[in-house]
Amino acid sequence: MTFFLRVVDAQVDRKADALREALNSLCTHGQLDSAVYSCAPEDFSAVPGSPFAYWVSDAIRALFKSLPPYATDGRTAGVGVQTNDDFRFVRLWFEITSGREWPTLARGGRHGSTYGDLAAVLNWRSGGYELKASIAQRYGSASRHIQKEELYFSPGMTWPLRGIRLQASALPRGSIFSMAGKAAFATEADLPALLALFNSRAFDFLVCIRAGKVGGVQYESGLIQGVPTPAIPAEAGTLLTRLARRAWSLKRSLDTRNEASHAFLLPPGPNENVTGLDEAEVQRELGEIQKQIDDAAFSLYGVNVEERANIEAPNRQTTSDSDQDEDELTDDTDEADDETAVSGGSDAVCSWLLGVAFGRFDPRLATSERPIPPEPEPFDPLPARSPGMYPEDEEPADRPDILVDDEGHADDLAARTTAIAERVKVDVPENLRAWLAKEFFPLHIKMYSKSRRKAPIYWQLATPSASYSVWLYIHAFSKDTLFRVQNDYVAPKLAHEERRLESLTSELRDSATAALRKQLAAQEALVEELRAFLDEVKRVAPLWNPNLDDGVIINFAPLWRLVSQNKSLQKELKATWDALSEGKYDWAHLAMHLWPERVVPKCAKDRSLAIAHGLEDVFWVEGPDDKWTARKTPTKSVDELVKERTSPAVKSALKSLLEAPIAPGATRRVARRRKDP
Repeated sequence: MTFFLRVVDAQVDRKADALREALNSLCTHGQLDSAVYSCAPEDFSAVPGSPFAYWVSDAIRALFKSLPPYATDGRTAGVGVQTNDDFRFVRLWFEITSGREWPTLARGGRHGSTYGDLAAVLNWRSGGYELKASIAQRYGSASRHIQKEELYFSPGMTWPLRGIRLQASALPRGSIFSMAGKAAFATEADLPALLALFNSRAFDFLVCIRAGKVGGVQYESGLIQGVPTPAIPAEAGTLLTRLARRAWSLKRSLDTRNEASHAFLLPPGPNENVTGLDEAEVQRELGEIQKQIDDAAFSLYGVNVEERANIEAPNRQTTSDSDQDEDELTDDTDEADDETAVSGGSDAVCSWLLGVAFGRFDPRLATSERPIPPEPEPFDPLPARSPGMYPEDEEPADRPDILVDDEGHADDLAARTTAIAERVKVDVPENLRAWLAKEFFPLHIKMYSKSRRKAPIYWQLATPSASYSVWLYIHAFSKDTLFRVQNDYVAPKLAHEERRLESLTSELRDSATAALRKQLAAQEALVEELRAFLDEVKRVAPLWNPNLDDGVIINFAPLWRLVSQNKSLQKELKATWDALSEGKYDWAHLAMHLWPERVVPKCAKDRSLAIAHGLEDVFWVEGPDDKWTARKTPTKSVDELVKERTSPAVKSALKSLLEAPIAPGATRRVARRRKDP
């Protein structure tokens, strides 16, 4: 028998004292206190891999011999796809419209037990054809980066790579899982009960034993596959299924207030009024459900009261959802400090009102003119639209693509937002116009960011002082939207303010008061900003050709000069535009639109680029061994292909844009970059 002294759980300044006390207890009294464990080293082999788990009792160790591992009876766990280029192949669900061609992707990241909204989607067009070609182009084969493909789109369970406690959530049918978003699978009938079991303290403790430590475990799929898993009798299965389903429903109900979630219904305030949601009661019930799940799991494993007390001792305690450790920040993990939810209050309500103004969200839910849609099941495919949005066949006929900050204009955003607020009987702040001009856009970017990816769906194009703004909604605009911004909004606005400036100048000749001079100076500044703003819109309008499959940031990049009111975003857009100009993102439709003379020849060397631009058959041929090789002679010449894709008007506009001086208000760093050769 060997004695082990454990003081890792003691405070740093108490470790030496704790060690002395443990030694004294053992040597003087021959007693084992809470820091002293006895174990025969050969007993470690009872657990696969023989982890150094001296703190485990013989009874718990015996479970690894008496019960089958998880990976039996048709159950399995594994890793899926690793793109190695997420910026190209991964989007957030609210920035694209291609539906099934972009299935849900589980990427790890922070989410709670039983329920977690999956924000990412993956370009899996034609069975991942372009993605596989890209990986093969880089590594010679896609097999190491795309694993377990036979399990893609199956319902299962997924969890983050790391954490203080295993927290698995339902993996909806129709999803793909990643290298970091591990997944486990079983028969559909068994999944709900297993989902509860995975989130029990007993199961997590057994995972920790296999890992050789408690807390801070990397929850690799191999660990999960080897966890002893008991047979679940019908009665216990029914109980666990009910508990998992209820916990999932309760956690989802909290997410119905999160505007960027698939579950979104209404913002805080209107949501509670319509649904009766009581967060305190939900949290109380979730705590009770967790206790019942733990009771059932300990019973299934035959863990006695003493052993359970040891597992649940303070130094074994796991954290709540909010304290969950984060994943390593790799290409295939979510970054949890990108919070998509708003804390609540008027910000969330006003954000929703703006969405209603653009025809995205349905105000009839708040007025009970439309019933609340039925709740889905935990493993149902995630919807293309949240229940708070208009159903696909009921969209408003007058859904705008452009709204403006222009008091008195028919498309004035503040006026429309106020009118909607009156209809649904909610309050808006008195300074709504100022809030929309200065505060909403940074908030919106935060709400619609995840996994280190920004994807705002409402775009504020503004003068540097934000004295005038044009708002665009990405799911409504077209290649003509900027021409409409130019001709129908900014040019008339400038003409109006120039006439006002002339009037003030005339008044000043008659009465040169200090107040009038101040008013005149402000008007001159406004006119100057509007002229510069209109010039920038004119430069970019002829070449702008949005394609949402490129992602929000790529589409937004040419407009970087028009967001000088938001320095952080402008910096990112400018960096993206520079990279796009330098050929870093030649897979993008925008790159082909602007630089066909550069992109087309690359398609002859990179098959994945040829696929992205519909030129695979022109430059590539598949041999009898299923391997693709470059054609010695393309079916159409490069010069001809370039000519077909080159527009003199676009080239002229691009030249003007690239040679234009820095817009007023651009950041110093952006200015320095512009001077670089």
